[in-house]
Amino acid sequence: MSEVNESTAWGREFPGLFDEDVGKSTSDFSAAVEGEAPAAGEVGDWRFQVAEFAKGAAEMSVEFGKGVRDVVKQSILREDSVIVRKFKGPCLRICRKLRFLNEYLPEDRDPVHAWSVIAGVWVVALAAILVNANQTTTPLVQKMKMHPATATLILLPDGRHLAYQERGVPADEARYSMIVPHYFLSSRLAGIPGLKDSLLQDFGVRLVTYDLPGFGESDPHPGRNLESSAMDMLHLSNAVNVTGKFWVVGYSDGSMHAWASLRYIPDKLEGAIMVAPMVNPYDPRLTKGERQTIWGKWTARKRMMYLLARKFPRLLTYFYRRSFLSGSHGPIDKLLSVSLGKRDRALVEDRIFEEFWQRDVEESVRQANVKPFLEEAALQVSDWGFSIADLKVHNKHKGEGFLVWLRSLYSLAEERVSGSLGPIHIWQGAEDTVVPPSMSDFIHRVLPDVTLHKLPYDGHFTYFYFCDECHQQIFTTVYGIPQGPLAPKVDPVPTEDDDGKTEVAFSDITIDRDMSLV
Repeated sequence: MSEVNESTAWGREFPGLFDEDVGKSTSDFSAAVEGEAPAAGEVGDWRFQVAEFAKGAAEMSVEFGKGVRDVVKQSILREDSVIVRKFKGPCLRICRKLRFLNEYLPEDRDPVHAWSVIAGVWVVALAAILVNANQTTTPLVQKMKMHPATATLILLPDGRHLAYQERGVPADEARYSMIVPHYFLSSRLAGIPGLKDSLLQDFGVRLVTYDLPGFGESDPHPGRNLESSAMDMLHLSNAVNVTGKFWVVGYSDGSMHAWASLRYIPDKLEGAIMVAPMVNPYDPRLTKGERQTIWGKWTARKRMMYLLARKFPRLLTYFYRRSFLSGSHGPIDKLLSVSLGKRDRALVEDRIFEEFWQRDVEESVRQANVKPFLEEAALQVSDWGFSIADLKVHNKHKGEGFLVWLRSLYSLAEERVSGSLGPIHIWQGAEDTVVPPSMSDFIHRVLPDVTLHKLPYDGHFTYFYFCDECHQQIFTTVYGIPQGPLAPKVDPVPTEDDDGKTEVAFSDITIDRDMSLV
């Protein structure tokens, strides 16, 4: 009996443990074990349980907030706290000045609560205004277009086709010939953007541009390097009838092909024109300070892309497929992973520049093949096979023998550009964030004979794209006074006299068949 009484009393003391729900759940579990499905009315509604849990969480949050408020009042908002001593006086003065605003509140509203709510709403509204003011309108995504083929093709000795186009004066009237290898994400259509035909006529210049292997309409060349690039340029010059020497133009990262021509075919070059020329950022001749300055100018994304191009070039496929090989146009700074200066930004947002750039990119990705872009990116940061500093060689000393050789070791050897003795001109903008000015300073340090033209107010695009005055300055600096094209050669016109003799007339001189002057 004692045990029964004790269990009864224990049950009365903890009645919650013996409610009907617990019994039901136990019976439900037993029914489930025995294979019987519990009745629908006996199963608790899970929605009710979730609602009760939410209510409990809300009540706990409210109580927690009250506790935090009490702690703040007791520790921070005390009369002897530093915050109250510093801000109580100014706050009271402000409140006394703004007390007249309480007259506009309803009589049943506490000013403290009302103005706290108003202040909170005002802060939220101000934040929304600032966010909307800084948010720019998202431009409409433009799809890339496919254009008909327009290039002229030549057949190279290895069976590949190379696409090119030419502007300016005809080959037989050209006073100067220029060949322009394009840069990354470009094509033969670029050349010198915005260059007027009248300027080419005034100076008698023939401008030849071509697509690199795999770009535009040129066939791919797996395993290509900078030496093969220079050979392509040589074969092109012979195919388009450049009988003498020509000028090579290098812009941005396309200048590495110009450097290759200086290294491998110097005897064919009259000189080099470089605008914002790129060098290998991993060149061992770069000093620590030069390397830090160069890499410090680039964005984190740009540095990562160079690192991937050098170590894991195949991983660039993912980024290229999502940007310029996606079939849609995008912002130029996003495509090139760069941050542009103010003047460059203003130029690339111009409608003329945008239309030209989009057309050039569409031609560049015509084949939709990622491999040429991977090869071009890897070429930029891999071993070139030479350094810019290697373009300097020592003059040969006259004489032979051990004494002459020994004397040369202790004498100062003169240095000159190997092969071609033609000039090299470099134009570099001080506000260039794509090709940092430190690269041109490095070139001038290792090649002192290079003429460096520093542009204090120009960026990467402003001096090369759609700048008539800039193009005029480049041509005047390189070619001097405009002399126009060469006089066309007059073909001999055979004539017959009364005696049946054949004569060939050259202007005022008539030459008989026996080469005697008449």
